[in-house]
Amino acid sequence: MRSPDDPDAVTLLVNGVPSSHLDLADPSRLEFEYMQQMAAVLEHLPAVTGPVRAVHLGAAGCALARWVHARFPGARQLAVDLDPVLVALVRDWFDLPRSPALRLRAGDARAELATLPSTGADVVVRDVFAGDRTPAHLTTQEVVQEVVRVLRPGGLYLVNCADRPPLTLARAEAATLATGFRHVAAVAEPAVLRGRRYGNVVLAATDDPDLLADAGLARELRSLPVPARLLTGDELRAFTGRAAPLRDAAPEVEPEPGVDL
Repeated sequence: MRSPDDPDAVTLLVNGVPSSHLDLADPSRLEFEYMQQMAAVLEHLPAVTGPVRAVHLGAAGCALARWVHARFPGARQLAVDLDPVLVALVRDWFDLPRSPALRLRAGDARAELATLPSTGADVVVRDVFAGDRTPAHLTTQEVVQEVVRVLRPGGLYLVNCADRPPLTLARAEAATLATGFRHVAAVAEPAVLRGRRYGNVVLAATDDPDLLADAGLARELRSLPVPARLLTGDELRAFTGRAAPLRDAAPEVEPEPGVDL
């Protein structure tokens, strides 16, 4: 859907729900607030030897992948989406970077994550939704362990968690990330963090002790068009509270033949 007052702006609707916003003339422009927050964190990614390597679980219109391509010249990215028709359409509709700069793959995010090489990525971004929720099988401790395997030491995991008061899911996801990473942060508009309304909470996780502790990051988040707050350390632990990490459902145990139960 094109914007009537901005000829370069388009919104991608998936089943009638806004999924991505792209400025076809300027890939550095991100309209969705949670993507602006993710971009602010990515700006503090330490310099790496060679091209930045990013994996996007949940491709949609590839707005963030276009931003990474513009911000980090030479970046090598993989974007995964469950819907093969959507993958084909966005490649046809939008001027996306070509392979190997940006590879698009249709498949289940968790299944595709399991196929990736160990320590092969600097950044993994999870932005997967079915309706207004992330599928449960992508939120668990077992998935975090796979992300840790795929990331290089000190790499960054960014999660888009949409939740409503009292943010039960966001708190549980923060607890889950802490099982695999030494440093976890939550980023959101203050009203969302205070549990006043439904909204997006960006969770960031890394073993790098400096990335999320940078005072400049907190200032940049507060300076966004829609100011956001950064929770780390004791504030993040208070936010998480007693939330328990999420785990895969235990498989059903088949009884042994000939055993009465």
